[in-house]
Amino acid sequence: MDGKTVIVTGCTSGIGKETARELANRGARVIMACRNVEAAEKIKDEIIDATKNTKVLFKKLDLSSFTSIREFAADINKTEDKLDVLVHNAGYAETFKKNRSVDDIEMTMATNHYGPFLLTHLLIDLLKKSAPSRIVVVASSLYRLASFNLDNPNPVDTLPGYLYYASKEANILFTKELARRLEGTGVTANCLHPGLIDTGIWRSVPAPLSWGLALIIKGFFKTPQQGCQTSIMLAVDEKLENVSGKYFSDCAESSVSAAASDMGRARKLWEISEKMVKFEENDPKISV
Repeated sequence: MDGKTVIVTGCTSGIGKETARELANRGARVIMACRNVEAAEKIKDEIIDATKNTKVLFKKLDLSSFTSIREFAADINKTEDKLDVLVHNAGYAETFKKNRSVDDIEMTMATNHYGPFLLTHLLIDLLKKSAPSRIVVVASSLYRLASFNLDNPNPVDTLPGYLYYASKEANILFTKELARRLEGTGVTANCLHPGLIDTGIWRSVPAPLSWGLALIIKGFFKTPQQGCQTSIMLAVDEKLENVSGKYFSDCAESSVSAAASDMGRARKLWEISEKMVKFEENDPKISV
């Protein structure tokens, strides 16, 4: 990855942190896009110390805020002359609390789908300019436990725990429609299931559920370092340069459900998302 620039969202812990570390270790210029400033600065220094790669930097990004996304993208487009890989890793999960973003969107959907959707559009010109380039979306096989309700795109009154699974289906549908729209541009888009990982996202599970879950996590879940390997493969493997619109698990292409591969649903979700993120007149568009 020498000479290549990569953005990794949500990398202060878990597989995002390990993804950033692995890419830095391979020589990439790594831009850590994170919400928590203090944690990100600490992790950045740790990665630089561990990899001896000084081309690791942090820029603040809150994917639940359209204003933050626009400020981040404007900064990237102004300061970076290329972007080889965009890794949508950041994720939010809540069990019972019904939180809304500053844009009055249900927090899980804002962070896991609508935020990445907007960010991709705002950086697409730089990705096209840098082609061949890649977009990597961290989804999850847990999408099979729920379905994104196209009739309720801002589910503020829905049980939050269910919405994490639905947002992961949205990730897959978004990736498939994105890949279709990017055909012939030199920009690929693929998504993945990292495995069930022992990361901070499970800390929001309350007791007593957390007690049994803790034993399961320690006994059966992957470590973050193991879990980041499919993300790394999609970012660096030369054999995948022309592969797009696919879903991977355990470093191999995998299948998805009929609902998650329904291109009619994917197009409808795209159209809904365009309205939800409130595009401005001069925003780049990823046309059909």
